Amino acid sequence: MARGGALIRRLQLRRTGVIISRQQIANMNTTYYGHSCFSVEVAGKRLLFDPFITPNPLAAAIDIKQLKADFILVSHGHVDHVADAVEIAKRTDALVVANFEVASWLNKMGAPRIQPMNHGGAVNLDFGRVKFVSAIHSSTMPDGSSGGNPGGFVIESRDGNFYYSGDTALTLDMKLIGESTKLKFAALCVGDNFTMGPDDAVKAADFVGCDQVLGCHFDTFPPIKIDHAAAKEKFQAAGKTLHLLRPGEAADF
Repeated sequence: MARGGALIRRLQLRRTGVIISRQQIANMNTTYYGHSCFSVEVAGKRLLFDPFITPNPLAAAIDIKQLKADFILVSHGHVDHVADAVEIAKRTDALVVANFEVASWLNKMGAPRIQPMNHGGAVNLDFGRVKFVSAIHSSTMPDGSSGGNPGGFVIESRDGNFYYSGDTALTLDMKLIGESTKLKFAALCVGDNFTMGPDDAVKAADFVGCDQVLGCHFDTFPPIKIDHAAAKEKFQAAGKTLHLLRPGEAADF
């Protein structure tokens, strides 16, 4: 590579063969809709995660009829992650990406298009690559049927990569993500009681090698209300930033 002047460092997405420069990588506009629901704009597509909005009083100002989605990614079957998935999928014709049991159930309930997955598997979609990774939690559909095993998602795209943990305990498997994928940000549960709390989420951020964290699964119910200032201080002490957004608030990563 020639010396002098501005050097454009090339990045290669190994699995897709797409080569781009750092100057072409766009910010990932991320909007939080409360609990564990958020959307990310990736390569011109809108990815919506775990839509639980209408039953959440903290998200009362969010009108799901106005939400856009090209893809809906669901981490597991609990109602606080799937409540609005079918209605949004039917209106937008979004492709629902989830484990086999959750995807099949949502399809049966009316979601028109699904992409079933299972742990360790990956799929190339028109915005990039999605890998379904391990989570330690439970998973039951709203009608009591099995939701299979819960998981999280690693998203790789020309705009960068990010990780959504889903509901989970801290697990050493997260280190595998950090070893293989450079992340712009990680969306991690921080509410404690049912999932990781702030202390374990700091360790999770270390494991995946990411300093920018979008907090999820907090404040919605009394058992998961957290002290925002204390949680942010824990991340700051570790050299990281915890973003605790209000429903409807957006951030760029």
